[in-house]
Amino acid sequence: MKFGIVVNTERREALVLAKELTGWLDRHKAGYVLESLSAEKLGIGPSAKIDDLNRLCDVFISLGGDGTLLFTSHYSETKPVIGINVGHLGFLTEFSQAEMFPAVEKVLGGTYSIHNRSQLEAVTTIDGREQRLRALNDVVIEKGTYPRIPTFVIRLDGELLGSYRADGIIIATSTGSTAYSMSAGGPIIAPKSCVFVITPICPHMLTVRPIVISDEKIIEVSVDAQTGEFPLNCDGRITKMLLPQETVKVKKSDTLINLVANESRDYCEILRTKLLWGREHNSGQ
Repeated sequence: MKFGIVVNTERREALVLAKELTGWLDRHKAGYVLESLSAEKLGIGPSAKIDDLNRLCDVFISLGGDGTLLFTSHYSETKPVIGINVGHLGFLTEFSQAEMFPAVEKVLGGTYSIHNRSQLEAVTTIDGREQRLRALNDVVIEKGTYPRIPTFVIRLDGELLGSYRADGIIIATSTGSTAYSMSAGGPIIAPKSCVFVITPICPHMLTVRPIVISDEKIIEVSVDAQTGEFPLNCDGRITKMLLPQETVKVKKSDTLINLVANESRDYCEILRTKLLWGREHNSGQ
C-alpha cells in the first residue's frame, strides 16, 4: 500500500506533522509519495505532481484544514482520503493530529470504514468543448465585478423555479451545507442526506429563501444580464467566467468521494463544539 501525502504548506504545524508522518511511515516500511510542492517545502521525497498521485497511490492523506481536504478530493477521485485537521473548524477532516497515527495504522491493517460523500457535477462549455467540473462542497455563480444586481434564472428538470435578483447563487451538497451556504443563511443538512440546497447570496427580494431539493434533480442556472462576466466557482476555485444567458447544468456526480471515517466522531458533538450550539456566550470574559 502506498500513501499520497498532500500538505498545506502555509501552515507550520502541517509541515511539522508531515515530517513526523514520513518518519513514521519510513519506520513502518510503508510507501508514500509527497505532492511535489509539499515535498519541495519539506525538502524530502519521493514526490510527484498532484495530477499523478492518483495513479501512484492507493490512499491519500490530507494534512491541513477543510480547504486542503477539498483540494485533495479533486485528485483522489474514488480513492480513500484520511483527513487530518490542522485547521480551525474541521467539518470535513475526520481526525485530529493526535489521532493521525492510529488512523494510518487502521488503514494499513485494513480495519477502517468509509464515509461516502456525494459530489456535484457542473456541465459547461470551455474553449468550445463540454467540460464536467466536480465539487464536493458547492457550485457558486456570482455577480463578480458586474456593477448592477443581475437576475439568476433557475430551472429544475426543465421547469422554471424562479428568477432571483441577488449577488449570486450557491448550490451545495449536504457536505457543503456547513460552508458558504451556511454563511449565506442556508440550512445545516446532515451528511449523507440525499438532497441539495440552493441558497441565494444577498437576495434583493424579501420573499426569497433557500430551498432544499432532491439530489436527483437537474438544476440549470443562467444569468439574465445585458453585459458582463460572472464567475463560476467549484469548491472555491474559479473555473470559468460565464457570459449573459449562458446556462450551467448542475447535477449529482456519478463519482463519490470516500473519506476514511473516524468512528469515535459524533456529528451532533461536532455541531456543539464547532458551532458552539447550546452554549451561553459571555462577552468580555
